[in-house]
Amino acid sequence: MLVLSRKKNESIVIDDNITIVVVEIRGDKVRLGVEAPKEVPVHRREVFDAIHRSETRNLSPLSNLAPPLSAEKKQQDAERAKLSRQDDGNFIETD
Repeated sequence: MLVLSRKKNESIVIDDNITIVVVEIRGDKVRLGVEAPKEVPVHRREVFDAIHRSETRNLSPLSNLAPPLSAEKKQQDAERAKLSRQDDGNFIETD
């Protein structure tokens, strides 16, 4: 793992088309801005894991026996609703 130090308004560039900017630092919370092409999925780790758990469950031969837990589905929907992709491909947190 590469570990980098950045200050507010400094950025990291990945593969010429993804930029991560430190937008705000408040106590132990850091807000990051991500500029990426629309075709590049960008998720927080917990949302990414939930999506992959859901996909894995849907691929399982037993997935038709029981629907996904409604509480887990509500949490996934809530996490997705917190992020909104703008027309320029950037994500903003909406809460």
